[in-house]
Amino acid sequence: MIYNQVNRTMTETKKIIKDTFFEGERSLFATNDLRLENVKFYPGESAIKECNNIEAYKCEFMCKYPFWHNQNAWIEECLFTVYSRAAIWYSQNIRMLNTRVEAPKMFREIDGLYLENVQFTSAGETIWNCRDIKMRNVKAYGGDYIFMNGQNIEIDGFYLQGNYSFQDAKNVVIRNAKLDSKDAFWKTENVTVYDSEISGEYLGWHSKNLKLVNCKISGTQPLCYCTNLVMENCTLASDCDLCFEYSTLEAVINNGIVSIKNPTAGFITANSIGEVIIDNNCKNPGGCNIRTQKDACFA
Repeated sequence: MIYNQVNRTMTETKKIIKDTFFEGERSLFATNDLRLENVKFYPGESAIKECNNIEAYKCEFMCKYPFWHNQNAWIEECLFTVYSRAAIWYSQNIRMLNTRVEAPKMFREIDGLYLENVQFTSAGETIWNCRDIKMRNVKAYGGDYIFMNGQNIEIDGFYLQGNYSFQDAKNVVIRNAKLDSKDAFWKTENVTVYDSEISGEYLGWHSKNLKLVNCKISGTQPLCYCTNLVMENCTLASDCDLCFEYSTLEAVINNGIVSIKNPTAGFITANSIGEVIIDNNCKNPGGCNIRTQKDACFA
């Protein structure tokens, strides 16, 4: 990556601070071209605010708001304790590797964020209003409302426990994930999920252009009020009832569907289909072709 090459070149000219500590407010305010090694930041605020080209290696953060208004920060093998809430906001080009984050509200208004082998233990309200995000092998616990209003997100290898994830997000690709998340993907646009497990009630409501490929889905009333929903080679658990209400979709399900309610248009194909509810509230009765795999072969 270009970011890696730039960072290695800049490291040769950086001032190095190591094996020490800082406390209080704005201890390294507006500092440029600095490498921190084994540095502890004790209680205080805004320790590394308004900085450029900062590297932090094996550092521990116990202060609030340490990285605000930063450009080009490389963070590796660090610890952000529960006291370092709202640690990185309003910044550009942030790279974090092999790091543990115990603080909530991490990352707001970031342009250019790369995370690899990062674990969040209290990820509530994390990664909000961020753009151009790439993630690999990340785990997030307690992640309610994670990725709110995010744009241009690529994820490979992700475990999430937290509700209301990805609300209003746009242009997202997720691979090899396990998401335990009620109300995931509400009002999203242009989201594709491959080879993943998604568990939680009310999946994908009011989404546009949501595509699920080789996914296992569980939870009541999934995928309602969707526009242009596509499902390929997916399975639905036995608790997935009242599916697809008021949705337009093209769905191929590899097992049975317990119940379907008032789909609007497109087609649904499954190995078996249980109850089909088309009531007086259906917007377009008969507009969606509902059929078994056997029926589709003879169509």
